[in-house]
Amino acid sequence: MLNKIPNIIFESQKPNNRGIEVITIESLAKRKNLVDHDPQKAHQVAFNMIVFYTEGESKQLVDFVWHTVKKNTIIHLSKGQVNAFQFTNSLKGFIILFTEDYLKKQVNSLPKNEIIRLFNSQLFSPIIEVPSDSNVEEYIHLFAKEYFNSSENYNQENIYSSLHTIIFSKLERLKQYQTFHLKRSDKLNKFLDFKSLLETHFSKSRNADFYAEKLNITYKHLNTICKDIISLTAKQFIDEFIVLEAKRLLVNSEIKSTELAYSLGFEEPTNFVKYFKKHTRFTPNQFKKDYI
Repeated sequence: MLNKIPNIIFESQKPNNRGIEVITIESLAKRKNLVDHDPQKAHQVAFNMIVFYTEGESKQLVDFVWHTVKKNTIIHLSKGQVNAFQFTNSLKGFIILFTEDYLKKQVNSLPKNEIIRLFNSQLFSPIIEVPSDSNVEEYIHLFAKEYFNSSENYNQENIYSSLHTIIFSKLERLKQYQTFHLKRSDKLNKFLDFKSLLETHFSKSRNADFYAEKLNITYKHLNTICKDIISLTAKQFIDEFIVLEAKRLLVNSEIKSTELAYSLGFEEPTNFVKYFKKHTRFTPNQFKKDYI
């Protein structure tokens, strides 16, 4: 039986930690043979993460897609996404990890658009390219300096919180320039409602009409919303969501493809295999072997 990929939980090395940690890419690369999982192999994160590359060039895996990274590249991941690094000798940078609870505490001090833009993988690429004239690096260096300074503990949590808010706001500004400018609107709100319903009912229905009815709109209207927000039809979005959910479950559990088929709402396992192969060109077992 194939093993599952590791599910990495938040375990800070710092005492009295409040849900946020900073490590360097170099230190993680050195630890790869000392920890119980290899960061260069696919693993699922149970926290949120921002990776800022300051030197070198390589690749990073996010939800089964390899992205090229270089100096001034930022990768952001949400809880539940699949990640892997490719370490090179010249690679340097910082990794900020924070729990879902920490993010929730920060929500009140962050603009709503910012949360949507940085932590909604269906809406935006995980990559931000930081311009050379940006001072984001200075704030991340300052954050790391504060974190690694073990002699100063007074009011440290508030300092972390303030720097975290500044960094997020800086990243949001960069993100809005590098993607279409997404503002709160009736269409966006309805799309987010659709996404929320899909997360709840995906095992019950893969039919766009089902979700349109629950949203009290027509199938045509839901399609228009999806095309405007993510440039996909409602059905295409549903299929992408189901396939990604299947991939994550395949590589991060010992579930058999037959059991997975039923859990995803397929009446026959053979239908799931055909569906998965149609969208990935692999059978579920082939895909699992490839990533473990």
